[in-house]
Amino acid sequence: MIRTTMMIKNLTHRYVLVILLSTLLHPSTVAGAIVLGEQNDADINVGCLFPLTGRGGLYGRDSQIGIQIALEKLAQSPDVYPTLKVVIEDTRSKASRATRIVKDFVEKGRSRFICGVVNSSVAWQVAKVAAQEEVFFIGTDHASSRMTSPLVSPYYFRVNNNTQQSAIAGAKYIKEYFPNSAEKPIRISHIAPDYDYGYTIWQDLVDALDSLGVHYQVVTTLWPRLYEPNYSAFIKALLEKPTDLVINSMWGGDLVAFIQQANNTSLFSHAKFANFDTGGNYEVLVELGKDLPEGLIMSARHHNNWPHTPLNQWFVSRFYELSGRYPSYAAEGAYSGIMAIAEAVHLTGVDASNDALKTALEHLSLRLPEDPEGFSSFMDPKTHQLQQVIAIGTTTGSNSKLSLPRLLSHWKIYYPER
Repeated sequence: MIRTTMMIKNLTHRYVLVILLSTLLHPSTVAGAIVLGEQNDADINVGCLFPLTGRGGLYGRDSQIGIQIALEKLAQSPDVYPTLKVVIEDTRSKASRATRIVKDFVEKGRSRFICGVVNSSVAWQVAKVAAQEEVFFIGTDHASSRMTSPLVSPYYFRVNNNTQQSAIAGAKYIKEYFPNSAEKPIRISHIAPDYDYGYTIWQDLVDALDSLGVHYQVVTTLWPRLYEPNYSAFIKALLEKPTDLVINSMWGGDLVAFIQQANNTSLFSHAKFANFDTGGNYEVLVELGKDLPEGLIMSARHHNNWPHTPLNQWFVSRFYELSGRYPSYAAEGAYSGIMAIAEAVHLTGVDASNDALKTALEHLSLRLPEDPEGFSSFMDPKTHQLQQVIAIGTTTGSNSKLSLPRLLSHWKIYYPER
């Protein structure tokens, strides 16, 4: 009798799991929104904001799949984690549209959590509205440290590394691998997009170099507009002055276009080239292919070929199974956001007060695909910024199963301070 009861219980658990996975892998669409997870009476409603169209659309589409994988992971422990209903709306990278959607999420969708946002300027506005509505905003893909230092809102938490973390790791790399002294400082040129993200990462890098005692000289700083189609004048300006290191802080299609155009010049033999925050994103590696020079110094917020842990290998493989391609870092950021929400609610209960949820998020510890063995990402309770390991590599020829002519290797690993 006991054995029969256990068999029924196990079959029931498997049946529920099959239903949950079927729901996750076949999202519904309601009035243009994408609905994932529990369709009706979920324990927690989550509203997510991503660009699903236009130049940033890949980040939104990858984020959707990252969320599906997170929900699939949670469904494997239905007795532990709450059920989530996740609604994704297209921001079209516009702040005014994003803030209107937040209000709809709260007033019509009864969302206690907002997640996502790619553009830092949009995220700033969303954080303000989320605070007014007293709902939590879990940032998954924007990086300006101005959101966390000082903290933009007590309801804001970010689960992807920010510009300050990338800059500190970059400054450590420069100090370690580029000779510099008071008599012969390293000569640095910087180029970044002309908006909040670009200004912030440059200031973060300067602050990090100063705090580490690196002797450096700023040769030039350049600020092309976001989505600039022609970088020839900027490349010419970089070539006109002797430079030891060109630091490029562009991302996505802008970085791809810059490197393609620079390939027609002597820039990469003129100076070493680095991008410490987004350059190693898989999207960039795919788009450039053989056009990506070897020896460039790159990093990203998640890597498909590092760390070599079972969790990261499962995440990358599962993404490929669902999409037929490999993920950009946006996917792992969105995965992290959903896991953070589920963990906080698991620790506090579905009816927890905002104060209890805030405390749980401030002391959060998550084991994520980007974490090397023996390390779990952890939240800084003062800044509400998740602390993570930064891996910086150089572009090299590849025979990896990822089927790319260039990948990052020769990793240098930088752990956060506790």
